[in-house]
Amino acid sequence: MARTAVVTGASSGLGVEFARQLAARGADLVLVARDHDALENVAADIRARHGRTVEVLAADLLDTEALAVVEARVAGGVDVLVNNAGFGLDLDFASTGVDDEVRHLRLHVEVAMRLAHAALPAMLRRGSGRIVNVASVAGFVPRGTYGAAKGWLISFSRWANVAYRSRGVTVTAVCPGFVHTRFHERLGLAPGEEGVPDRLWLDADRVVREGLRDAARGRSVSVPSWRYKALVAGSRLLPDAAVVRAAARGR
Repeated sequence: MARTAVVTGASSGLGVEFARQLAARGADLVLVARDHDALENVAADIRARHGRTVEVLAADLLDTEALAVVEARVAGGVDVLVNNAGFGLDLDFASTGVDDEVRHLRLHVEVAMRLAHAALPAMLRRGSGRIVNVASVAGFVPRGTYGAAKGWLISFSRWANVAYRSRGVTVTAVCPGFVHTRFHERLGLAPGEEGVPDRLWLDADRVVREGLRDAARGRSVSVPSWRYKALVAGSRLLPDAAVVRAAARGR
């Protein structure tokens, strides 16, 4: 029987790459995002390339009723859940509208928590399953509310992986740095305007490949690339002021 994987935020960026690589590994897919047409394009491409069954579930995960539909689909039994949906905000918390901050917090934390909670019972009954929470290296350093939200995902994943791994379910936080996707474009930044050195950019295929590898190995946290592993380790040795200044580079 083919495995089934649910991927949120599957219409672009890392979500598309997770969908493609999971399909290449033999999984059927349930793709979730707001843009139905974009999802259908991704689905058609995956069906043509890999011959997998692909279900499209267009939903705004910040809408209570739409989220409930996705929760019900996940609770019905899936083998892999990838919590990838998200967006970024300006680092200046004081000037950002609080309603935008609340939406940001809900999508990164509440939605991921609800979907993980929906997925776990069936996985635990079956004795197998994987939950992948797409976090960020920002979750290890003080970097506005984005880093704070991703820090929640990392902490939760570390705990849940220990709590449920012995029962066959692993939970992994995948923590990339800067990745070549449309994430920064949606913040209104043109290529080259992010203020990030070229050496710190990663390709989506590498991030997903290493993330899925670490999830398969049952690791709680996956930090793709040695340069980011070194940066995370180094940040723990520096005072907050120095880390905040360094983390403020790029958007």
